[in-house]
Amino acid sequence: ADLERAVRLIGKYRSILRDIAEAEEILREGGDGDLETLAREELKELRERREHLERDLKLLLLPKDPDDAKDIILEVRAGTGGEEAALFAADLARMYTRYAERKGWKVEPMNSNPTELGGFKEVVFAISGDEVYRHLKYESGVHRVQRVPVTESGGRIHTSAASVVVLPQAEEVEVEIDPEDLRIDVFRSSGPGGQSVNTADSAVRIVHIPTGIVVQCQDERSQLQNKRKALQILRARLLDMKRQERERELAERRRSSVRTGDRSVKIRTYNFPQNRVTDHRINFTLYRLEDVLDGDLDELIEALWRADEERLAEMA
Repeated sequence: ADLERAVRLIGKYRSILRDIAEAEEILREGGDGDLETLAREELKELRERREHLERDLKLLLLPKDPDDAKDIILEVRAGTGGEEAALFAADLARMYTRYAERKGWKVEPMNSNPTELGGFKEVVFAISGDEVYRHLKYESGVHRVQRVPVTESGGRIHTSAASVVVLPQAEEVEVEIDPEDLRIDVFRSSGPGGQSVNTADSAVRIVHIPTGIVVQCQDERSQLQNKRKALQILRARLLDMKRQERERELAERRRSSVRTGDRSVKIRTYNFPQNRVTDHRINFTLYRLEDVLDGDLDELIEALWRADEERLAEMA
């Protein structure tokens, strides 16, 4: 598809160059005043179109992220704000689930730690479909909410936060895991408040000893299924460690990019009183918060694409 688009753009570019040469020839020859005026107006328009085409061609020739076509593991964790932060984490999880449904993607729950009021201390799910990582890779970071919590009796606006991590899923060939490097524990899964919800030891916790990464899965009734999902998350996190090392090496090049690589950075605010969503990385604001939380993310994601492409083009 990119090759076909490049061929079309090059054809348009050559045609515009020919038209520019003809208009410049008319101006050099002089003569008819009306014809000169038309040629001058056309030349201005043609030069603007040439600039746009040159920009589009430059963007098309930029190297693509090799992970863009991959499926993802998406993790949402409640941050500062207690129960309200857990409720906001649930709102974000629903937002991404609804967006996936709009795209026709498959969502598979991996692990969750629910609270008594219906929030989540942590929720992890896998999303698979067409170019999932390309669409959601800019979501990693701290998301902040400003609203009157359901737990607030005085009507005061509180600020809470949740963090999002988006990991491209790793194939087994990309990340080899030595079984000797793993410590696997099984235990009974628990629900809100810590009560046991399963009499069998079906929950699984895996510790990757060399890195200290800990992964836990308890959503499935089968210990085997929970182990499979835990290993899937572990592979994604190990691949992400490799990516982060690579991005640190390219820190100078990536400094101007939308994706900072620093997941402690506040990237977006959801302000309920103002019906406002603001992405702080590109200073982009939408005044339709409910639509965004209902999964209408395309306008926001496309703005992030454009900003990243433009900055990369400037560095190219």
